[in-house]
Amino acid sequence: MWTDVVDLRDFYETSLGQMACRVIRRRIREMWPDLRGLRVLGIGYATPYLRGFRAEAERVLAVMPASQGVLHWPAEGPGRVALADEAELPFPDNAIDRVALIHALESSEQLRPMLREIWRILPGDGRLLAVVPNRRGIWARLDRTPFGHGHPFTHSQLSRLLRENMFTPIRSAAALFLPPSASRMTIAAAPAWEKLGRSWFQTFGGVLVIEAGKEIYAAGPARAKPQRRPIFAPAPRGPVPAGGRAENSSG
Repeated sequence: MWTDVVDLRDFYETSLGQMACRVIRRRIREMWPDLRGLRVLGIGYATPYLRGFRAEAERVLAVMPASQGVLHWPAEGPGRVALADEAELPFPDNAIDRVALIHALESSEQLRPMLREIWRILPGDGRLLAVVPNRRGIWARLDRTPFGHGHPFTHSQLSRLLRENMFTPIRSAAALFLPPSASRMTIAAAPAWEKLGRSWFQTFGGVLVIEAGKEIYAAGPARAKPQRRPIFAPAPRGPVPAGGRAENSSG
């Protein structure tokens, strides 16, 4: 079940949400240190993590699923986010070089169709990066943050899901070792928590970050796709509630 887009936005405006974003963004940057000339897509609620790539990548776009709702992004300039069905992404084959799934895998009820769509739009050397709640971490056990909603994963479960859908896990990391507390003292100590956790408690990080490559020799028989086109539109400046419909379409 998708978390409403307004609740996600509100979380990332808090001190705890900003701290979580900084910590996870560092792990993403370690895996993707150079995105020059690449086309990057975020699926789910990835916009807080995409901001730093805009000046570097050739193009940075976001898709927010219809069941979640959509918000305009970025605040300045033309919109770069669209509302779409995660199982029918509005991009041609091999169109995107990097896909980041954040607040997506744990929420979607169309996991395999979504992953097959991502496989379709990635080229042979494309990469998928997923950030998911860790089933063994404390963040997945408390619903005060978005990481406490949806279906959490262990590392083996996530690796198996990716392999079953024609992706090869390449590397992984854990993050968010501090408790999900809004205490100023806890937030200020976040760097120390992360350093300690990465050295001694990798199994218990709040989230798992995993990068996977596209398997180009493991595709099953091609299946005919439904003859209907997804309706999508640039996000308006105000929030569109979960389940809202886009008024405009492009094609």
